[in-house]
Amino acid sequence: MRSLALALLLSGLFGLTVAAQPIFLNNASFEDGALDATVPSGWFGCETGSTPDILPGQWGVYNPAEEGDTYLGLITREDGTWESIGQRLTAPLKKGDCYTLTLFLSHSNNYETYNGELRLRIYGGAAKCQKAQVVYESPLIRHPRWEAYEVEFFAKQDIYYLVFEAYHPHQGRAFRGNILVDAISPIEKCTRAMLD
Repeated sequence: MRSLALALLLSGLFGLTVAAQPIFLNNASFEDGALDATVPSGWFGCETGSTPDILPGQWGVYNPAEEGDTYLGLITREDGTWESIGQRLTAPLKKGDCYTLTLFLSHSNNYETYNGELRLRIYGGAAKCQKAQVVYESPLIRHPRWEAYEVEFFAKQDIYYLVFEAYHPHQGRAFRGNILVDAISPIEKCTRAMLD
């Protein structure tokens, strides 16, 4: 308590700013029992009748996790549907501020017949499953090994929810594909200037 009071006093006297606290996602490495058609604990599905998979061990996917024991599998289907999940943030991302996070992405060449290569899209919004702002779109993920991707964005409005979606450029058309997600870092403020 004393150190917080001292930091606030110093910030007032010398114009210093107290560093913003990171925002931790609930179950950011998707730890849960490995099951198909199941939303991981701490998350909710955002597409009606379309749920992700908790891997490995389902649909022929046995790649080990980047962190912990399990990870998220999202697919697109031949009927034009896709999978996405979301989560309410513990604190809002403020309009005009820059934010950053890191996550690990991969692709499986053995996801039953859902073997096409996809992108991951992340959206921000003020309401559950709202896609008000695309905050990130990954490149096409072709690699079967986990690779870290850094996400950096400015919030164009206050963001209370994030949505993570399996995406390809012809979304809504017949296409079977998959993308694997694991180990999402806490969300932190960037050191860059504010958005005008």
